[in-house]
Amino acid sequence: MNTLKKINSRAACAVALAISKAMAITKTLPMLAIALLATACATPPPYQKPAIEVPTTFKESTLWKNASTNAATVPDDWWLLFDDPALNDLQKQVIVGNENLKSAAAQVQIARAALGSSRAGLLPSVGATAGGSLSAAPGSAATSRTYSAAANATWELDLWGRVAGNVSGAQARLQASASDLAAARLSVQAILTQTYFSLRAAEAQGALLDRSVAAYQRSLELTQNRYAAGIVSAADVAQAQTQLKSTQVQSVEASSSRAQLEHALATLVGKPAALQALPRTAALPMAPNIPVQLPASLIERRPDIAAAERRVAAANAQIGVAQSAFFPAITLSANAGFRGNDWTQLLSAPNLFWSLGPALAATLFDGGARKSAEESARASVDLATASYRQTVLTALQEVEDNLVATASLEQEITLQGDALTAALRNLDITNNQYKAGTVSYLNVVTAQATALGAERTLLDVQSRRLAAITQLLKNLAGRWQGG
Repeated sequence: MNTLKKINSRAACAVALAISKAMAITKTLPMLAIALLATACATPPPYQKPAIEVPTTFKESTLWKNASTNAATVPDDWWLLFDDPALNDLQKQVIVGNENLKSAAAQVQIARAALGSSRAGLLPSVGATAGGSLSAAPGSAATSRTYSAAANATWELDLWGRVAGNVSGAQARLQASASDLAAARLSVQAILTQTYFSLRAAEAQGALLDRSVAAYQRSLELTQNRYAAGIVSAADVAQAQTQLKSTQVQSVEASSSRAQLEHALATLVGKPAALQALPRTAALPMAPNIPVQLPASLIERRPDIAAAERRVAAANAQIGVAQSAFFPAITLSANAGFRGNDWTQLLSAPNLFWSLGPALAATLFDGGARKSAEESARASVDLATASYRQTVLTALQEVEDNLVATASLEQEITLQGDALTAALRNLDITNNQYKAGTVSYLNVVTAQATALGAERTLLDVQSRRLAAITQLLKNLAGRWQGG
């Protein structure tokens, strides 16, 4: 039935165009009446949001069935969940100082200006002129002066929706730019949070290594004393020295990593690295609880999805603009003013002139350019629709991935904590055995390396879980409540 309506509509439009051309040739009707005859043919297709199947809940939410139901409520400033004053201060700085956000904000201003320019086409254009001239006829010494002052106005009648389509498209593009800005802001906030957590993790690693260096220094002194007493060999001393120096190298690396992350934070907040100094805490913030169930509809809040949908709307509006090119442009023009030889009497009735009338301009043959433009506009809608659906699918995947990562990392923290406890117990036993002379120092070195590695791994897993929770919040546009 819909197909039949489309065929009938196209047939009616074809007849209307044929009649309008015939009447234009024979001049049997005014041009304005000719234009009105085909008005209904330029209606663009009604816009409908692209359909895509979205599940009720996320697949990997089942991983949290044993989690606490007392999930933290997410504030508007979602990073407040981590209860870290230094992070809160950095987030305030990034909003006003980040250069990428300034760039995105400028793009919004450009889109707003483009919308204003499009809307101007709905209104008449009014101008004014004034001038004077001195002239002489050929072969004559007499001169004459002419003065004029006039106002003119032109107005394109938007019968086919060309101007309205441009306005609609510009409005959608402005909305898309605003969503792009929101997406950029969310991304920068998430990057800042993750970088901050990495910095604190590097501090914690550095503090652990410093403690280990101090312990290994004491072990070296003990071994040297035992060697001087002839209890152990020189090999034990060499092993203790190697362990100490290797750990000192790792400490230097952690310090370097921390400095580079601090430089990255400075760049994010729009400061030179030399002006950014963050006090050390060597402590990671506590991770907030995640809800048992997350409704998949939460992704509708994502600004990148909103931007993609608005670009589909903008592309759809362009179809109407392309269709309007098949119809004549109708312009009303008005001109009025005064023209005379004496400027002191210029504004008098005898010098008045005026004109008023419509103008019609139509392209009779363009070699298929307009048809190609319409096909391009329709293809652009298909392109924008595919991009929108891919954005939604990617968003769903990102949430599922980070649900898995967060749940897995929570389990890893528990297991790694048990591994660290066992490693520290083994280190105590080995140290006692070495002091009793029942094992070599190689056993002590091995136990020390295992304990240090286990604690460093635990810090790394804790940092990764904080990063995964941050990424999950970003994926859900800073929300995990459905309300």
